[in-house]
Amino acid sequence: MTAPTIGSLRVDGATLHYEVRGQGPLLLLIPGGTGGAASFDGIADDLAAEYTVATYDPRGMSRSTLDDPDAEQYVTEHADDAFRMLELLSPGEPARVFGASSGAIAALHLLTVHPERIARVVAHEPPVVEVLPDAAEHRALIARVENTFRTRGLMPATAVFAAGLKKGGDTTGPEAELRLPPQAAARTEQTMANLPYFVGRIVPRFMSYAPDIRRLEELSDRLVLVGGQGSRGELPYRSAAFLAERLGTELQHFPGGHTGLTTHPAEFGALLRKVLRASI
Repeated sequence: MTAPTIGSLRVDGATLHYEVRGQGPLLLLIPGGTGGAASFDGIADDLAAEYTVATYDPRGMSRSTLDDPDAEQYVTEHADDAFRMLELLSPGEPARVFGASSGAIAALHLLTVHPERIARVVAHEPPVVEVLPDAAEHRALIARVENTFRTRGLMPATAVFAAGLKKGGDTTGPEAELRLPPQAAARTEQTMANLPYFVGRIVPRFMSYAPDIRRLEELSDRLVLVGGQGSRGELPYRSAAFLAERLGTELQHFPGGHTGLTTHPAEFGALLRKVLRASI
């Protein structure tokens, strides 16, 4: 694995850790969940053969520190962080952006507010549950996660959340056990360190986010929505599929499930390169 160039970027309320590899047009990779820049280690080098690949830890995750550790988190701020990255690394030049899960939500908002800076966004299973016809059920899920986190703690809340992502949107069954992909084993310690922040701050705000459908319709030629081949029927897949239908675009399928980036890095990276080339 090629050693990246490491830097830090001061933004409003935080300092972001970022890493850069390769050369060529900028490709910004926005991680989701509890992941940071390291979640792209399996694909970054291959992508760097064609692009200047930038990855970073979202504010509050891993090495990106908050000025106020108790600050509320907002999709708008996270999207602005991504914009600041574009301004730093590709000033004045439209860039390509890939976002996974909650990172895909930030990428969607980035596209709607700064389309002049975007050549193509690839959004992998953004859990924008507000677009679903049964959105009210998922608002109730978020409320249950928040209440469980307050009253019973981290792992019970994580289990409630995991159960709510299951196929069919079953949020009333037994609490699910948290399972990490085998390839993430080396990052388990950091993943667990990020988990309270993710469950307590990111999940409630990001899964309450309602994308600007009309604006995305206008920009749909720059947006590729992606679902995992192994996650059909699960909540993030359903959200991506329904949003694609609303926009009149085709949902692309990548290998693996919601964490296909980690479980199938070679195949995932190859298909991402293919999708990105199609925008040229």
